[in-house]
Amino acid sequence: MAGRTVRPYNPLVAVLFQPLKLRCGLVIPNRIALAAMTNLQSQPDGLLAEDEYTWLARRADGEFGLIATCAAYVALDGKAWPGELGVDRDACLPGLTRLATRLAARGMTAMVQLFHGGVRADPALTGEPTWSASTWTEDTPGFEPPRVASIDDITRVIDQFAAAAARCEAAGFNGVELHGAHGYLLSQFMSRTMNPRTDGWGGDLVGRARLVREIARAVRARVSARFAVGVRLSFEDFGNARGMDLDDNLQIARWLAEDGVDFIHASLWDVTRNSAKRPEEHVLPQVRAALPSQVALVAAGKIWSRQDAEAVLAKGADMVALGRSAILNPDWPKQVRGGADIKLPPITRAELHERGVSPLFAGYLTKWKNLVAD
Repeated sequence: MAGRTVRPYNPLVAVLFQPLKLRCGLVIPNRIALAAMTNLQSQPDGLLAEDEYTWLARRADGEFGLIATCAAYVALDGKAWPGELGVDRDACLPGLTRLATRLAARGMTAMVQLFHGGVRADPALTGEPTWSASTWTEDTPGFEPPRVASIDDITRVIDQFAAAAARCEAAGFNGVELHGAHGYLLSQFMSRTMNPRTDGWGGDLVGRARLVREIARAVRARVSARFAVGVRLSFEDFGNARGMDLDDNLQIARWLAEDGVDFIHASLWDVTRNSAKRPEEHVLPQVRAALPSQVALVAAGKIWSRQDAEAVLAKGADMVALGRSAILNPDWPKQVRGGADIKLPPITRAELHERGVSPLFAGYLTKWKNLVAD
């Protein structure tokens, strides 16, 4: 057959398209996830907007096996940016139900990322001062030191995460991911530098891990047995994730597995880099070794090509989560399966529009160097 390129069989590509069964019993149709991303596409009051719906539906049509929403606030005082999706009240249910129904219609698994910004929340949006594990200052324009969380704050936010998870299940979603990465509230409590509390909710590792563990347990207890619960973690410092020690977070991952989570999502930012603490080793094999085999490992961080995904699976991940590559390539799973070329940056705003990206989201993406062509 002259002119035909025959690609050699690659078992890792085959694995990409095999179903992944989580220990709760949920089966994800393939190993390719749309990572949760800030996108500013919901209504000002947190209700689902058409832009958010279109963005996610387009990726479901592209056969991403797992579709994660943007970070969705569980309480108004945790809202961090305009156009953030809300899951904090029953008024959100009609939109959430519509979205879950659309994603399920394509046979894809749909999850909501549950979020509280802590000190990264925006008082201009919430009308309330920020709060966190402790108070501190940063040399950042406009930074407002948070007030120290009371026990009532902590008790309330645990229940808010659990209530939000139950709301997502009622809407028809298949699971939730707790956002414990990137320097938001749960990460702030886990931080060595941001949480010196001495009341059992900070200080040593047991205390610093307590909030995320209590929330994971509360969520697991509030939802059905087949509803998936996962946690996204930053294993080392990057950006607003500060005070993150690799060994601390490996232990937190072990504890969360004991607490009943179905997957750990390692947010690495760049999967080609080795650990900062142990430069001769990659983080992923260490996380895989820390987890029991029945707890899935998801990994994200500049995964663009089929080869990138293969390398991540080879390091022990069970699933890859795509961010920027999913923005530029809404049909990434179909493209990889068929051997088509993957679009790389830069991309024009017109091309983004064709890919279901709203003008507001496109404007936000200009913050990423060399991603959007002017």
